[in-house]
Amino acid sequence: MLPKNARLTASADFARTTKSGTRVTSENFVGYLYISPVANQETSKCGLIINKSVGGSVIRHRLARKLRHAVVPQITKLPSGSLLVIRALAKNNPESVGAEVEKLVNKLLERANRSMAK
Repeated sequence: MLPKNARLTASADFARTTKSGTRVTSENFVGYLYISPVANQETSKCGLIINKSVGGSVIRHRLARKLRHAVVPQITKLPSGSLLVIRALAKNNPESVGAEVEKLVNKLLERANRSMAK
């Protein structure tokens, strides 16, 4: 379970991350990573976007639980103060959520580091 201080809850933070952050698409998910330009000591935060097009309530909540469980070990890899949003794509029911989330976060970090080096 994600700790309370690692949850992304403000709609402004979701908008900032999805509009200004680095974006990577995988087979079942789209990941957004926003690294704050101001150095701060806040913990990294993560939020999920799971639309109704993914499935019914039970399916969406099951996927959300799997995603939250898979994101917990990945939070430590993120720079402090960064924001991560994972959007589930429609009608995909991934079996290996943990492995796909790990690849997604690694790609996001790689792409963000490349864009910062420019």
